[in-house]
Amino acid sequence: MELELAGRTALVTGSYRGTGEGVAQVMAREGAKVWVHGFDGEPTEAVASAIRASGGSAEAVVGDIRTDAGADAVAAAVGRVDILVNNYGVAEGGSWESDTEDWVDIYQKNVLSGVRLVHAFAPTMKERGWGRVIFVSTVGYARPNSKMPHYYASKAALVNMTVSLAKELANTGITVNCVSPGIVATREIRERFERRAEREGMPTNWASVQKTIARDFMPNPSGIVGDPEDVGNLIAFLASDRARYVNASNLRIDGGAADCIQ
Repeated sequence: MELELAGRTALVTGSYRGTGEGVAQVMAREGAKVWVHGFDGEPTEAVASAIRASGGSAEAVVGDIRTDAGADAVAAAVGRVDILVNNYGVAEGGSWESDTEDWVDIYQKNVLSGVRLVHAFAPTMKERGWGRVIFVSTVGYARPNSKMPHYYASKAALVNMTVSLAKELANTGITVNCVSPGIVATREIRERFERRAEREGMPTNWASVQKTIARDFMPNPSGIVGDPEDVGNLIAFLASDRARYVNASNLRIDGGAADCIQ
């Protein structure tokens, strides 16, 4: 399907690594100019350079969107965007014994980083009568663990915010959606589980490791672990006019791992 993203500009936060990197690669492959965001210059520029080397259009932007000043600086450097993908987020250790400061900190990272950029870019989207805002949550919003409660709560907030923002931007030409991935085969995840397989004397090739993950660690009916590009394909569709009637939605992409439908 031709998504017709040529001529669109997208900012993908946290795209210097992991899932965000895959999202940025797909968006560029579909024709968008992509701003690759990170916190340090070298890894961020490396991703942008790799996209350009494969024929895509990409620029690097560095800034700390965990603060108002940092988000303002990123917005000023980028200028206008048509598509805002609030991908950046962290899954940091914690428990119900964690201090309230830890809760505030993770909300700064996982929730307010996106709010700041909505403030920065939504007004010009409204002026042009077209825009896309996409939040990246996690399937864990629907099946939280007792560990890291602050992380799961912050990700659940994104699902709620999606509906609220869509109502705020009603009849403006802007759609707002959320994508909630299950486990994703980033480089870090692959290396982690390959090391684990080696310690346990099991096959370390990814095909075998993936089957073990999908059977024992995060079971799902599809029997696979999605790649970052799988998430990118869904986000690219939501960013296109092909998805013009998809709004205020939360779309799980987890191989069917979640045990509820909301």
